[in-house]
Parts: sequence; structure tokens; C-alpha cells
Amino acid sequence: MDCRGINPELVDEDIPDLRAVEKILALKKERNAVILAHNYQSPEIQFVADYVGDTLSLSMIARDAEQPVIVFCGPDFMVETAKILAPHKTVLYANDKAKCPMAAMITPEELRTLKKNHPYAKVVGYINTTAECKCEMDVCCASANAVKIVRSLEAEEVIFVPDQNLGDYVRKMVPEKTILIWSGFCSVHNMIQKQDVLSLAQVHPAARIIVHPECKPEVVEMADMVLSTGGMITLAASSKDREFIVATELEVVNRMVEDNPDKEFYAVEKAYCRTQKKVKLENVLNTLETLSPAVSLARDVIDKARLPIERMLAAGRADLATAEVKHDT
Repeated sequence: MDCRGINPELVDEDIPDLRAVEKILALKKERNAVILAHNYQSPEIQFVADYVGDTLSLSMIARDAEQPVIVFCGPDFMVETAKILAPHKTVLYANDKAKCPMAAMITPEELRTLKKNHPYAKVVGYINTTAECKCEMDVCCASANAVKIVRSLEAEEVIFVPDQNLGDYVRKMVPEKTILIWSGFCSVHNMIQKQDVLSLAQVHPAARIIVHPECKPEVVEMADMVLSTGGMITLAASSKDREFIVATELEVVNRMVEDNPDKEFYAVEKAYCRTQKKVKLENVLNTLETLSPAVSLARDVIDKARLPIERMLAAGRADLATAEVKHDT
């Protein structure tokens, strides 16, 4: 078995043995399941996955997958989104304790109050939100298409939730609209400071700086390009540049290093998502063995939340990200 995708230096101390990998791959076929993994997942999780990508690409794959069972290695809001788009399928959390802090930073009640106070505004909600919050939105967005979606709306006033940093980036890119921004944030991207990038740039002056729009405005302003994680991965492979400073979650940079051994990538080492790393091989194996825990959403929530997500998918993406990344296992 080719296990180049498992790098002992990039994962936790308690590295599962290869028997777990073999069992997962066998059970995946037996259950007729597809395993989806976000770009922030650990290397061994990406290795057993059928598809690895950003939130937008994985949403599309979940919607279109032929398999009746989906095992989603990612935080709670991503798994819920897969169920909303494929309500007739069995959608399983790889670990239901992997809950995104940003998704919990706004409640449906708070969003309803915003809508009441701004009755003529359209609500654009980041995909990183709960299913119940999506029920209150006009359209969802991902980091890859947030600017495109907001710009396309006829409304002059837009409520943008919950990421204040992505909202600030959209506001600067779409100055013709009034954008009301909620005060949530991604704890991983928010910890990246301007000085972190400056320090890397001083040591590597020839490197291009690519930044995720969930970073703080002063970090985004330093970027040569602002891209989603999928867009970063695509740029790394296609660009003629040889050196990159990458301001996003560490696992994305690790993957760039693995995929592009002839190029140099410099990471902000502290940008590490503990929520995503809660998914372990033992969780994936247990999920396939028991076909649980499964996503359970009320039918009316699924029906209401699907419309803004489908509008997001219809808009497509506007950065360089690929629609999917397939790993043959």
C-alpha cells in the first residue's frame, strides 16, 4: 500500500497503525460509502478520503455523489450542509464533537433581529453557519465566491454573517453596497498577525504572499493574492513562481509542500485548527462500522436551508480553486 500521504511529522503522537487504514478502505467499499475530507484535515484522514477540498467543492460533491452513504471529515456545519443537499442519503459525522466555533457565533434569533432592524437588506451568510441560521438567509457564500455573490445582488444593503474579516474584505471589494457585518471570526485565521507575515517576508523576500480572506484586514492588505484554500492549492500547482508565504491553516501548506516538491512554501506555524484535527482514523473507522452518528435535521429546516445553499452553488466560484480533488486509494 502506498502510504506517502501519511507524514509522521505532521500528525499527532498517537499515529494509528496501518491496519485502521486497511479496515477503513475495505469498509468504505462494503458500505458503498464516499469519504469527504476538508483541506484542514490531517494527512492520514486525507489519505483515506475519496475527495479532499474546500467547503464549496465538497458541498458540490456531496450533492452529486452516487454513493448512498457519505462520511464527512470536517466540522459540524459542513456535515449538516451535505445532509441538506442530499437529504435522501445517510450522512455521517466522522466526529460529531468537531464543532466550528465561528458557526456558533451567531444564532437564528440574532439573525432574525438583524433582519427586523434592516428590512430591505439581503442576508448573505457564510457557509460556516448552522443549518438553522441558513434558514434565515437569502443566499450562502463560501470564501471562493463571497465577493461574486454580494456583487450580484440587486439590494443596496447587505447583511453579512458571521465572519467580520471576510465581511471586511467583501466590503472593500464591493464598495458600491452598504454591508452590515457581524462580529464573528475564525479563531485560526484571526490569530495570524501582520508581524507573522512580515517576519517571513524579511527572510524570504522573493516569495509571493497568498492570504485567506478570513485573516485580519491588515494581513489581507499584505497579500499578492487573496484566495480560498482550494484556490491556494490550485495556484501553487499552476504558478511559475517558486516561493510562497501562505497565510492560512497549516495543513493546507503541508499539502502544498507534498504536491509541489520543486517549490518552497512558508507557513505561519501557529495557524492550526484544533477543531478539524478532532477527526481521527479511529473515528472514521467507528463511523463506518456503526453507520453513526448520523445527521438528523427537521424536514422544514432542510427545505428552508437548501434554497440559499443552492443559490450559492449556482453562482459557482470566482477564484482559482478546482471543483474537486480526487485521491485514488
